[in-house]
Amino acid sequence: MRNKIVAAAIAAVLGTLSVVAHADDANINTFSDLFTQGHVDGELRLYDFNRTYDYDVAAKPSARAFGGSILLNAQTASLDGFSAGASLVSANSLGSLADNPKRVDTTLMGANDSLTALSQAYLQYKNDWVMARAGYQYLNTPWMGNSDGRLLPNSYEALSTVFTPITGWNIIGIRELSYKSRTSDDYFNDNNYYAALYEGDTLYGGNQGLPLTAKQTSGTWALGSTYVNGGLKAQGWYYDFLDFARMGYADGSYVFDTGTGFNPVIGLQGLTESGGGSDNVLVANKLKINNIAGTNVKSRVWGADLGVVIPNGRFDLMYNKVEKETGSVIGDGSIISPFTASYATDPLYTTSMIRGLVEAGPGHATKAKFSYDLFDKKVQLVAAYAKYTTDLNGSFHDTYFDIIYNFDGFMKGFQIRDRWEKSSGGLNNLNPGNQPFTYNRVMLSYKF
Repeated sequence: MRNKIVAAAIAAVLGTLSVVAHADDANINTFSDLFTQGHVDGELRLYDFNRTYDYDVAAKPSARAFGGSILLNAQTASLDGFSAGASLVSANSLGSLADNPKRVDTTLMGANDSLTALSQAYLQYKNDWVMARAGYQYLNTPWMGNSDGRLLPNSYEALSTVFTPITGWNIIGIRELSYKSRTSDDYFNDNNYYAALYEGDTLYGGNQGLPLTAKQTSGTWALGSTYVNGGLKAQGWYYDFLDFARMGYADGSYVFDTGTGFNPVIGLQGLTESGGGSDNVLVANKLKINNIAGTNVKSRVWGADLGVVIPNGRFDLMYNKVEKETGSVIGDGSIISPFTASYATDPLYTTSMIRGLVEAGPGHATKAKFSYDLFDKKVQLVAAYAKYTTDLNGSFHDTYFDIIYNFDGFMKGFQIRDRWEKSSGGLNNLNPGNQPFTYNRVMLSYKF
């Protein structure tokens, strides 16, 4: 309810904002100038998602979802570094929901015909050194981000700060308090391990393993640092997913400029997790991750990427290893990832469109990926193949194709995209009936 009331107020404010660039402080002479010299942009989306199972039975039939959405973003002009922003989002199935609920792909926008939410409503202070933002907002970190592959993105109630001591170096601090998933209409003290309809949350597409009686999570603390200089990109993060796990993560890559147009790339990443005890929500509820419950969280992961940037394209060979842990460890060492689990939006090199080692558990994976641009980047092509060998879910492989067309001229901002992936193999009904599973996502969007 609180979300809907604030959304109505923000909608009224949106009408006072101009579709122009931000004004300088010097141009702000009255209170109304904050709004009339503000900025509005947005996006229209029309998505058609189809899950096709080779093993199609009544208990797990092939599923589809179709719908459209609008995302509106507004920000006031800045006064002495202070500004305010808001985003309204709304999705609708356009009367396309199947009569059989099991045939609805609820990951697109949930199980209802429509969904409207306030995805941002924040106050911000910004100068050359610091940006601080408080309220509902989008976050962009490796393990806590927008997961923006559906009609609506994830968002968070949080306090975030970014300190920039020198160009290219950022230090980020975040205290997340509540979470709005991409199928939720409000903010809740939960994450992707909770069940759909937990505390009334229309949370779909996550693991949904915790019972409705599980205690609420206390949120997340995060501290990170990113650095970019020439061909070097590096970042390090610490997350305390309160009541779930503590994670340390780092990755870095370097592009060697040879001056020939063919530039080698090397990348490395690593992760470690710990946690447990009676206060841990997973432990207290004996939740089985990849069919294994436990009393402790422990995960160790590393990865490598060897690639080459070529004219208009890039080729990469990637590898990840998740160690199998002994003792009473949840998921035998599975990564605990409250905001990417089952979304397949984590930063591991080998994660595919459908899933990765976060979802499949300990083991190793290799992936080959080729991307190429045509016609001055109007057409973007991606092909990838990933092979997974896991300790708990057997071996499986994913084949992926992605084609994007970006319009220009008077249709600039309009994009058509088709993402297709087929997963084969695995055990324990990783794919229904352990048979191949194809996911095709047709995505039309227009940014304005």
